[in-house]
Formats: sequence, C-alpha cells, structure tokens
Amino acid sequence: MLISRLLSVMLLLALASPAHATTAKPSRRTTLPGIILIVADDLGYGDLGCYGQTKIKTPNLDRLAGEGMRFTQAYAGNTVCAPSRCTLMTGKHTGHSRVRSNAQVPLEPDDITLAEVLRTAGYRNGAVGKWALGWEGTTGHPNQQGFDQYLGWLDQMHAHDYYPTFLWRNAEPFLLPGNQNGQRTEYAHQWLTKFSTNFVKVFEDQPFFLYLAPTLPHANNERGTNGMEVPSFGDYAKEPWPTPEKGKAAMITYLDTLVGTVLDDLKKRKLDQDTLVIFTSDNGPHKEGGVNPAFFHSSGPLRGFKRDLTEGGIRVPFIARWPGQIRPGVTNTQPIAFWDVLPTLAEVAGARKPKGLDGISFAPSLFGRKQTNQHEFFYWEFHERGYQQAVRMGDWKGLKLGPEKPLELYQLNTDLGETNNVAAANPDLVKKIEAYLATAADKFVAVTNQASGKF
Repeated sequence: MLISRLLSVMLLLALASPAHATTAKPSRRTTLPGIILIVADDLGYGDLGCYGQTKIKTPNLDRLAGEGMRFTQAYAGNTVCAPSRCTLMTGKHTGHSRVRSNAQVPLEPDDITLAEVLRTAGYRNGAVGKWALGWEGTTGHPNQQGFDQYLGWLDQMHAHDYYPTFLWRNAEPFLLPGNQNGQRTEYAHQWLTKFSTNFVKVFEDQPFFLYLAPTLPHANNERGTNGMEVPSFGDYAKEPWPTPEKGKAAMITYLDTLVGTVLDDLKKRKLDQDTLVIFTSDNGPHKEGGVNPAFFHSSGPLRGFKRDLTEGGIRVPFIARWPGQIRPGVTNTQPIAFWDVLPTLAEVAGARKPKGLDGISFAPSLFGRKQTNQHEFFYWEFHERGYQQAVRMGDWKGLKLGPEKPLELYQLNTDLGETNNVAAANPDLVKKIEAYLATAADKFVAVTNQASGKF
C-alpha cells in the first residue's frame, strides 16, 4: 500500500520540478483545444454573482462569465445527481439513459460516454471528483468508460465526506493520512485541485479533456444539523447568519477559488486561447445540512429546488469561455440541456458522435452562428417520489407529478416562477404534451431501481 501511495503521489506531484514548471511549452503539438468541463454539486441558478447573487462572493466565476458566454436557459439532466451526470456523459435524456435515479446503477460496456467519443479524436481524458456512475470492480468505473486517469469518490454516499480516509486513485484507494484515526485535517478538494492542474501539466501539449466534478456545495448528510463542511468560514465568519448558511457560502466561495486556480494555471501555461472551459451544476440547490435555499435566494426567480422538476430543480448556471472563439460578455437565451453537451463537444473536437443520442449540438449558438437545429421537446423523469415527468416545448412547460395526476402547464416566458397553471385554458397543448409523454421513455423505466436515502 505504501508503494502504491508513493506512486500515486509521484504522478500527482512529481512534475512540479523547477525545470518543468517555470515556463509553458512554446507550442502545442495539436490544433485541437483543451476541454475542461466543471460540474458543481447542488449549486443553484441564483448562487453566483453573475446570476444575481448578492451575498456570496464568486469573483472567479463572475470573471469567467464576463470573459465568455452565460446561458440563462440551461438545464441539468435531472433534479438529482447520478441521473443528471449520466445524461451529461451519454447524451441521452432520462427516458433513454442507463441511470435514472440515485440508486447505484453502473454504466454498461455498450454505453458510449463523452470521454470515449473524445478519445477517438486523440484526447487524453482525466476525471476528478464525484463520479456516481459505477463503483470499483464494475463496468461503470471511469477507467472502463474512457478516462485515462481518475481521482475522487466513485459513489454518492462516499462523496458526502469532505474529509474521507481515502479517495479512489483509478482502481486503488489513495489514503489521506491526515484523516486517519478520526483526524480531519486533509480537505479532499485540496487534492482535487492538485490533480486538476497536474493533469493539465502532463498533457498540455496534447488534446486533453478534464472532467472536474467537485462536490461543493453538497451537504454531508451524515454530519447532522450542520453538514456544510469547509475548512474555514473565511469572510463569512463575522456574518450574523445561521452556522450552516455560513458554511454554504464558504463552500461556494471555496468552489470559486478552485475554479480560479484552474483558470490561473491555464493562463500561466499560455493555454487560455487553446482551452474551452465550461462550468455548470448537476441540479438545483439542496435543502439539506441545515440550510434553506431561500436564505440566499439560491433558486433566483425560479420555483423549487433539488428533487423538484420545477425550474428551480433543473435550470442551472452554465458558462462557457474560449478566448478568441466565444465572444466575451454574452448572455445566451438558447435553451440547452446536459444531453446536448456530448454532441457539442464532439463537434468541437471533430469527433464522430454516436448514433441514438437525444442531444443536439449547440456549437452554432456557442460560436455566434444561427442555431437552426432545435429541440421540439426537452424531457425529464424523476423516480424518488414515484414516477414524475416534465417536458419543455418551446416556452411551455408541462409537469406531471404522478401517472394518475393531471398535467400542469406553465408558460415560462410570462410565468418564469411557474405560479399559474394554465392547463385548463390550453387543452390542445395539454393533449400534445401528454401524447409526447406517453412515448418519451423506453421500457427501461419499468425496471429502474428506486433510490433510497439522501444523495
């Protein structure tokens, strides 16, 4: 075990020799861009300054938005973690994807992931942080799904712990000595940050894809009434707020600092112009660990939060920056969803996208061209409260809270908060959406495992 840990540390840190770190390489051996996809955990639509937050400091993410494109109608794949990340990795919505709840269901060999698609274009792929799509010894492990390197938590329950005794380093445990025997001195995200910058360092002259999935600001549900774990409250310690809210604010600012470190490292290596950076969140804000999403208006103008299929549970921040390719300071109102990311990045990388995807490329919209290919419907389903479905069709939002429940209908362009159910006044629209809902999901729904516990 000692030898294994030494080898892991060497891979993470040994490249920090002065000769290697003083200057960036003068030129890359590829014209393909680096791609960094950052997915926060339970970060709400209104939790960032660039989306209207006034109390929590997020200067690096606000800078990312100012230097890039901020989407206002971007959707996660689901209202909870694992199915949302599955749509992101496979380009299929939850009516067709492998993982449809937070139960442990691993990806299978015939699931084609974003990493596998980029690998066909010559990319080296690294994943760091929360995975949730397959644990050790299964076909869903990141190393079995296109990633060359991995460091993090494989399953959701392990990912609750911000001071774990170990992280997974590919297929082996990577011990954190400062957290052994009841100690809690090594914050896991310090290692995630090191892995991220060192992965870029190793592959900076090649096409690289880094999937960075910090667990911030998810609660540690096993820590009782204050599950918002962070090394320090920082500037928020003096605020007259409930302790969990101080923790949440500090976690979001820590997330912002982590992103800033990655951005600064790109600039130091002169990779700014050569790297597409995307930042988003896996679902809406949680109401766990002692926090109330209303305290910071974490859903912004939207109704609901995590585990809701209303906009507050699925509409998320989404920022893209690529200097010289994406116009800076742009607000984009194009509706997109997680299952659109795979075909978009495939187009960016010049890779052939798999057949049978639900997603479409929004690269035209990203790069300032007319988006002629549009979704007629966006679809979500949620299994932890029975079988709930949601659909967006143009500016209309349909919500069905159970198989026997009537369809609710909202007009988002005039009722963003989904407060006025207009189903009775629009029977033709209701009929059309119900007809779509009847065919949106395949038979896999019948055998989808129900999730238990809080993830």
